[in-house]
Amino acid sequence: MTIEDLFNDGKNRCAWTLSFSEVIIPYHDKEWGVPLYDDQKLFECLVLDGFQAGLSWATILKKRSHFRRVFAQFDANKIAYFDEHRIRELLLDPGIIRNRLKIIATIKNARSFLSVQAKFGSFKNYIWQFTDGETIINTWKDASEVPTISEQAIAMSKDLRRRGFSFTGPTICYAFMQATGMVHDHTVDCFRYSEIIEKYHNVSA
Repeated sequence: MTIEDLFNDGKNRCAWTLSFSEVIIPYHDKEWGVPLYDDQKLFECLVLDGFQAGLSWATILKKRSHFRRVFAQFDANKIAYFDEHRIRELLLDPGIIRNRLKIIATIKNARSFLSVQAKFGSFKNYIWQFTDGETIINTWKDASEVPTISEQAIAMSKDLRRRGFSFTGPTICYAFMQATGMVHDHTVDCFRYSEIIEKYHNVSA
């Protein structure tokens, strides 16, 4: 199925998918908003949300497979030991976002991530506490209603920074919460709104 077919499949989608991209719609239809509990995937999402700051999410998605290759499939145990030589190699790699501050932050965040795992048993246990272990299910009727921050995102940002994380401001944290299903922000007219609620939350929308 081509991207043109997807745009004409008769399904209503969140307004942000209207940016014509071969990566946005598949991501929206299969990943965005699905509750995520795997530590390595949660770390990947946090890192990529940090790299996305100031850029479009489509740009990140197009580079995601290469990010995975050069960042050891987002294995924090390996990234934590990246040295200056590895940083220089990454800065020469056009397949990622070549931003020194973001690369250094990723290494720093890997070390903080490992500390959180050691303290809480898993990163999942730590990060999901900000929504009391449950998805916050919203009922936005229009894209203009969807916020970019929340009280939970502000609290998460503050605590992550206290634990040594960088590029984890409230806006980045809220985007992370949306992507990982900590908040359900598909608008009610989107076909994924009811699909996710019925499949992952055992509730009829």
